[in-house]
Amino acid sequence: MSANPYLTEDERRILESARVGIAGAGGLGSNCAMLLVRAGVRNLVIADFDVVNESNLNRQFYFRRQLGEKKVHALADNLRMIEDDLDVSVHDTRLTTDNILDVFSGCDIVVEAFDSAESKRMLLERLLPAGMKVVGASGLAGWGRSNEIRTRRIGRNLVMVGDFASDVRDGLAPVGPRVTIAAAMQANAVAAILLGKEL
Repeated sequence: MSANPYLTEDERRILESARVGIAGAGGLGSNCAMLLVRAGVRNLVIADFDVVNESNLNRQFYFRRQLGEKKVHALADNLRMIEDDLDVSVHDTRLTTDNILDVFSGCDIVVEAFDSAESKRMLLERLLPAGMKVVGASGLAGWGRSNEIRTRRIGRNLVMVGDFASDVRDGLAPVGPRVTIAAAMQANAVAAILLGKEL
């Protein structure tokens, strides 16, 4: 296991012992997971049912050779190229009201990285009442306006990242720069929460 020289021993211990859930392995989830591993997180639970396709390559942490592979397995492989000593639990499944609590049982915090508003709502309605911490996202499509993407704490257990307005629609596509900015801010929020730092 490589040691991040910029972490104190306490920070390393906290990040390595934390268990972080990733709900969705697309543009937000795949990049957030990559950044969390680079930050020192070593235990991940990743859930997604999709496969890597051509349209994902503009913004997701996958490679052309992985086209057609299940995202959870491709992402686990890519994360192990950064750090081979990872505990990555993958769930090749669509998250639902019936299974989401079981999938993320034991996680200290869960990253909401869904595309659809309905799925986002479902996750929040199931995890927050169970006392779980969530870092979600809303509004990250299009180009430019980087400074409009911000982090907001909403209650004790919910942090949201985004501009809260730029949903994907005609003329407002999900593209690499803004999606990755939001994913980085989610990863930063997760690390800050785990380490007890100011958001």
